Amino acid sequence: LHAGANRMYAIGGLVAVRPRAKRCTRWAARTRAQAATRPDAVAQVFEGRETTYGELDRRASQVAQALIADGCKPDARIGFMGKGSDRYFEMLYGAFKAKAVVVGVNWRLAAPEVAYVLNDSRTEILFVGAEFYDLVEKVLPECPTVRKVIALDGGRNDWQSFDDWRDAAKAEDPMLPAAPDDDVIQLYTSGTTGHPKGVQLTNANYISVFKQGTDWANWSPDDVVLVCMPLFHVAGVNIGVLGNLYGCRNVILKDVDPLVILKLIESEKLTVAFMVPAVILFLLQQPSLASTDVSSLRQILYGASPIAEDVLLRAQDTFKRAGFVQLYGLTETSGGATHLPPEAHDPAKGKLRSCGIPNPGMDIRVVDDKGEDVPTGEVGEIVIKGGSIMKGYWNRPEATTDSIRDGWFYSGDAGFFDKDGYLFIHDRVKDMIVSGGENIYPAEVENALFGHPAIADAAVVGVPHEKWGEAVKAIVVLKPGEQATPDEIIAFAKTRIASYKVPKSVDFIEALPRNPSGKILRRELRAPYWEGRERMVN
Repeated sequence: LHAGANRMYAIGGLVAVRPRAKRCTRWAARTRAQAATRPDAVAQVFEGRETTYGELDRRASQVAQALIADGCKPDARIGFMGKGSDRYFEMLYGAFKAKAVVVGVNWRLAAPEVAYVLNDSRTEILFVGAEFYDLVEKVLPECPTVRKVIALDGGRNDWQSFDDWRDAAKAEDPMLPAAPDDDVIQLYTSGTTGHPKGVQLTNANYISVFKQGTDWANWSPDDVVLVCMPLFHVAGVNIGVLGNLYGCRNVILKDVDPLVILKLIESEKLTVAFMVPAVILFLLQQPSLASTDVSSLRQILYGASPIAEDVLLRAQDTFKRAGFVQLYGLTETSGGATHLPPEAHDPAKGKLRSCGIPNPGMDIRVVDDKGEDVPTGEVGEIVIKGGSIMKGYWNRPEATTDSIRDGWFYSGDAGFFDKDGYLFIHDRVKDMIVSGGENIYPAEVENALFGHPAIADAAVVGVPHEKWGEAVKAIVVLKPGEQATPDEIIAFAKTRIASYKVPKSVDFIEALPRNPSGKILRRELRAPYWEGRERMVN
């Protein structure tokens, strides 16, 4: 980032190095820099379609000009509702050049929720993938700010296709100035309680993310990076952008499909992959894994939800050549906070359940309900401070003030520091089970259950109990062909965790509900057991 007389500066969303005398403050420079030095190198691959860095930069300029021609002023919101695609990054970098703000729309939302996000963000132009044409057409009458829809995959007579819209514009970079505090991306939180909130991420936030990556993203133009997370999720955006920052060859996946991922590891010789723990688990369960050459993978990044220790150990044994790095962060921290380096993945060090140490430039504390630091080893709420903390929640000043206090972001995650300064996360504070006055964290119980040879997947929730207030219930997915009784699972858990944490009952289910980032939707699992009660706490 700093080399001799050179300095880091941002242009349109990515980082470049230039002489000190030539300073710029915009975010898309890396496409420019890569296009100038390596125009014929492949920037991204999607379903067999390759785009070079020269083509990516030119197309980004065309998108920028098309947005400006369509009346998008600086700070205008443009929406994206589509699955993984190379066109997303053309649109993203074009938006950076035009100083528009990209709003990621969760395609798993119901129609009223989609309408809420579009209206709340005041989206003006909406880019839509073919899978969601009908849904968007349904909600458009309720979204007065949306004045144009671009069909990413064409095939819609009443909407202009992305390719035609882009190619009608000239490939001239507008070179608009920008400031560190300018918004570049707006992503919406999951909205498990009330409406989702728009998280404003800025140029400065992403400069911090790039600096934080210097401790774990030792990537180079020789790397081939898997981009498979949903693009309304901060991890999906970040991995793609970081891949371009380092001049890598990004392989973009439309959907998370374990079989396809295994094929791509072998055919594309993937070297770097970010996967949520659920996807790692699904890969390990694929019969074809045994015959797949995975030796090209040199780094596996994981995060977004806790990982069971047994799953991590099996993954390390399977992907023997890969260094594992856990990343912890939230949308509100631009995805950056801590990392668990490869050397800490040695089981003998006792850190496998840790999310690691603070990234460069990030300060982390664990506090009680009064905001005071708790002693080492005691559980409290994780609070985070640093350059990647969001500007705020869009049009939610009270929510912003409640979440960011004296510069510290209150994460809602419960955890503790050990004596070596490693952070351990138990779970979300709101998912904590209180049984007989004892605090029980679902992830800890789930970690114990995953060691059972018949269990493929498991979730733990609190259910009403007349004596103890709440009782621990395990909801289990069995491996194909395997059998186990509730009593057997409970007995197994007693050998691994304290008796008060052991599930008092076990239910079986075909598959656990998860969000696109792999997090278990505990609220959906809890709901049937709390029907008829005013709130899901006893």
